[in-house]
Amino acid sequence: MKWIVILWSLVFSGLPSPIEQYIGSYKDLAIVEMHRTGVPASIKLAQAILESQSGTSSFASNTNNHFGIKCKSTWSGDKYYHKDDDKNDLGELIPSCFRSYERVEDSYVDHSNFLAQRNYYAKLWTIPRTDYKAWAHGLQSCGYATDPLYAEKLIKIIEREHLYHFDEVKESELHIK
Repeated sequence: MKWIVILWSLVFSGLPSPIEQYIGSYKDLAIVEMHRTGVPASIKLAQAILESQSGTSSFASNTNNHFGIKCKSTWSGDKYYHKDDDKNDLGELIPSCFRSYERVEDSYVDHSNFLAQRNYYAKLWTIPRTDYKAWAHGLQSCGYATDPLYAEKLIKIIEREHLYHFDEVKESELHIK
């Protein structure tokens, strides 16, 4: 029995983790969006990894929404209702309206636009693109998420996965298919 466990671990030890697979799939898109709008690629990837569980959550699978963006009053696209953190007047949890996308790529583009087009995120644009820690804390202080540890979680993902390297990639270095 022991040799089966050893063989199993040898066969599968070289496979990339779900996070590594996710980064491999979306790093170029995050870098393109960084050059288009200024949102650091490290921040974008860390948020997507956290919010969508590296694209594996049922929410992400059902909506292609990898950033947990809610509908807001201006959203005219597809909608998906899911219990999150919204409550009614009695304090009871009610379904929240989330944006739903045809493709994950649409979610990435909309995330950039969402941050760029809202006044309450304006202070983010004064932070250098390479200062992922300030961006993470800025997102939290602007109210992007209700989790009081949101910034720390993003920073931990960025540092563990070395995502900060993507913030230095020049547009000319991209090899997009």
